[in-house]
Amino acid sequence: MSTDELLSREVAGAASVPHGCPPCDQPDVVTIGNDRWSLDVLPGTGASLGAGRIRTPDGVWRDLLRPTPQTATGNPERCASFLMLPWSNRIDQGRLTFGGQTWQLQRTGADGTAIHGATRHAQWTITSHDPDQVTLELVSSEQVGINFPWQFRAAVTYRLDGSVLRVTTVLRNTDVEPFPAGFGHHPYFRRALLPVGSAGDPQAQPMLEIPAGSGYPLARGIATGSAAAIPARADYRVARPVGSAFVDDVLTGFVVEASGNATEARDASGADTGALATFDAEGCTAARITYPAVDHPDVVVDLRTDDAYGHLVVYVPRRRGYFAVEPVTHVNGGLALQQAGVEGTGVVILEPGQEQRATFTISVTTS
Repeated sequence: MSTDELLSREVAGAASVPHGCPPCDQPDVVTIGNDRWSLDVLPGTGASLGAGRIRTPDGVWRDLLRPTPQTATGNPERCASFLMLPWSNRIDQGRLTFGGQTWQLQRTGADGTAIHGATRHAQWTITSHDPDQVTLELVSSEQVGINFPWQFRAAVTYRLDGSVLRVTTVLRNTDVEPFPAGFGHHPYFRRALLPVGSAGDPQAQPMLEIPAGSGYPLARGIATGSAAAIPARADYRVARPVGSAFVDDVLTGFVVEASGNATEARDASGADTGALATFDAEGCTAARITYPAVDHPDVVVDLRTDDAYGHLVVYVPRRRGYFAVEPVTHVNGGLALQQAGVEGTGVVILEPGQEQRATFTISVTTS
């Protein structure tokens, strides 16, 4: 079933764990794979990923994404990657204002925010499954406890094509009123490409390059205004080690003027930053991770996005064997900024029947 085929008014309750009734024969884990990738998908944990493994030329399977502990497959925060929908990151104090009305959402974050969307704990339904792809669907009106005041339908497809993982997300307004919307994905990349089953290495320093043009001023992880200069801690315009300092920032400004196979990246004022955002058939290269040869050849991982993913969150926790590079459609706190008239937030207003669709890819090459 295609996502077009996949793709009613009630204010959902504020239960902390939304749930539905999955088909009796639906598995807890769905694995798709080929000779380069192996991916575990968790339908009952918000269509999160349980693992993302790649095989290097030496024939060894390695964890590219942080693997989910067997005892934590029901906790999206411990997963290899999770989907944030129908908004990404935080809504300050859980107060959602739109069209002259304000809704108090459940504060699902320890910081008192409504965090990471409303579907991470929901049961998604498998609608299509082949050895190298799976599509899952969620209908909010069929769930109990969705923390969002409008009805929607969503689908996500994970597809493997050789060395490329392609992720397509669709969000459709099935309500009778418009609503503000967006989404994102939260993949955790390991600092070291170690064989499957190995403990992470918090000291490893892969190289990270992000050709962004600007970043956002943040307070408690929420943007306070328009995009401006990139903070030094999150400036990866020139490839450098991921580092050991704490980073939790939102970057943007990847695409402006096309010129051959590259564009000049510019900041919010339009000034040339000197960074290059490269293009090819897979879209804009929003981030490049290079794992230097240790017990494997050099491995280069490119995260490419289409135009809908106009923002990227970079999260580097201290003393952990992983970091996150998150393609998102809008900035943290974007729903409030959009209502305040701030431009460039990435928030879209979906009219009844309209949908937002976006694709990103993770491709792996070796020397």
